[in-house]
Amino acid sequence: MNAINITEYTQALGSQAKVASALMASASAATKNAALRALARLLRDNVQALQVDNAKDLERAVAAGLAAPLVDRLKLTPKVIETCAQGCEQLAAMPDVIGEILGMKQQPSGIRVGQMRVPIGVFGMIFESRPNVTIEAASLSIKSGNACILRGGSEAIDSNKALARLVQQALAESGLPADAVQLVQTTDREVVGQLIAMPQYVDVIIPRGGKSLIERISAGAKVPVIKHLDGNCHVYVDDPCDVAMAVKVADNAKTSKYSPCNAAEGLLVARGVAADFLPRIGAIYAAKGVEMRCDAEALAILGGNWHQAPADPAQDAMVSGAFVAPKLVVAQESDWYEEYLAPIVSIKVVDGLDAAIAHINRYSSHHTDAILTRDHMHAQRFLREVDSASVMVNTSTRFADGFEYGLGAEIGISTDKFHARGPVGIEGLTSLKYVVLGDGEVRL
Repeated sequence: MNAINITEYTQALGSQAKVASALMASASAATKNAALRALARLLRDNVQALQVDNAKDLERAVAAGLAAPLVDRLKLTPKVIETCAQGCEQLAAMPDVIGEILGMKQQPSGIRVGQMRVPIGVFGMIFESRPNVTIEAASLSIKSGNACILRGGSEAIDSNKALARLVQQALAESGLPADAVQLVQTTDREVVGQLIAMPQYVDVIIPRGGKSLIERISAGAKVPVIKHLDGNCHVYVDDPCDVAMAVKVADNAKTSKYSPCNAAEGLLVARGVAADFLPRIGAIYAAKGVEMRCDAEALAILGGNWHQAPADPAQDAMVSGAFVAPKLVVAQESDWYEEYLAPIVSIKVVDGLDAAIAHINRYSSHHTDAILTRDHMHAQRFLREVDSASVMVNTSTRFADGFEYGLGAEIGISTDKFHARGPVGIEGLTSLKYVVLGDGEVRL
């Protein structure tokens, strides 16, 4: 497609989505749920066919030298497809929030005023790698009564096309417009520039991918963007706390998986418990090969050999019996801001709750932060004063996830301060409008 055709093509996508969005907004809950159940059935019926198309993407990815973890993300295994199907069924079983009226109150004039939950309209989603995101986005769009335009990564184009065909088949079978979910059929990047600059058709853009993608979309968009740039999440170990529980949670938050945006990157420890807590968690991190970038006080407590610069893992993983030499590094100012997405954690000893809250509000990415404490008032202050999308007490940051929050699925996680903040599920894809009920009242 040349530039002129790209413009025409993208405008057509937008126009078709706008028409479809009106029909989706008026669709009954039963019809939308039928489409979701039909999609689940079609996914299960087409496992082999989907894997044939997926194999084309995998072959290209390997030939292009894509890293093994990235290739793995592209795979549509029977298990991945079954998970997608189950997700559709779970959404179908959830209550329909569209049309619900909230907070209806009688006013002195006699009128009653409340708010009704309605679909956003049309959202555009730009994502990378995992083709199962096509189903996640499509199913959430259907359930919330929206229309969407999806632009997946070029590395998954054949898989995404195959999945999108099933989505449109399920919509048509259920009497809904097939154009309610449209996949961009070209890998030309110009489409993205066009899509994010069509406020006449698109109501919101949701980028899901690496930081560079999200920054690029945010800089060029002419419509609102629901986004998060970093997941610099913190665990604060308070004084007083249950040290054994704190060790268990701090371990899970950092090491259960290093790559997700909800993995803890910073560990703050109150001075009153640091001497007890730090050696315990340090031994676990050392055994798992986690590099600890520490302030001077944490280094003094953890002891052992440490380095002025990040150590060479090959040289530093020395084992003597059950002891693994800890990877201790002097933290730099930049470490407090860092999202590592790797077996690295920053550690700082702080005076107490006030210092922890101040540090988090200054350095965190406002994604997810947790306090581990036995003091109820400290917990309440942390919940109120930490300015993050998810704030937790006595549990792991790894729970910051739409499925774990009971949302059925998520389309992403927002660190913006829109109506959608944190994991974005069905309600995050809706808006509220005021409704006023009267009986002939006039304003005097």
